[in-house]
Amino acid sequence: MPTEAPTAELAQHFSSPGADPVAWVEAIPRLETAEIFWLSTVRPNGRPHVTPLIAVWLDGALYLSTSADERKYKNLLGNPHVVITTGCNALHEDIDLVIEGDAVRVSNESTLHRVADEFFKKYGKEWHFTVRDGAFLNPEGGGGPLHHVRPKMAFGFGRGEQYSQTRWRF
Repeated sequence: MPTEAPTAELAQHFSSPGADPVAWVEAIPRLETAEIFWLSTVRPNGRPHVTPLIAVWLDGALYLSTSADERKYKNLLGNPHVVITTGCNALHEDIDLVIEGDAVRVSNESTLHRVADEFFKKYGKEWHFTVRDGAFLNPEGGGGPLHHVRPKMAFGFGRGEQYSQTRWRF
């Protein structure tokens, strides 16, 4: 987990006059509370694949689970580079976030249990995962391998009285 805050840079040509870069500490609560994220991966033929999913922010990373028979999991096997987005669909409020990083498989039992607890706290009993054989399982038979994505670079697109585009370098 990174110990220092990332460098924040304002893209002035995409920002309102007088706008300031958004501090990373303002982005983190949005990652913690967002319910839906969009995962972008690359198919083996090079075409993009985008799908909504749930995720939790913990220890400086987004954690997501996918079944081993899903397209997104198969894409991750061939290319771990991903983009994850979340935000607000309103034109004049809040901030949209774009996280770039690599999806890394998590198999450590204690981490799996901690992340399963976080999914339950955030999403409730519908997403109560149990841990078995280095993966997540839920009562409906869903779940599967767990991955974490630590930001390598991230963008924040602020809207409201002032528009801003912030790039965070980790």
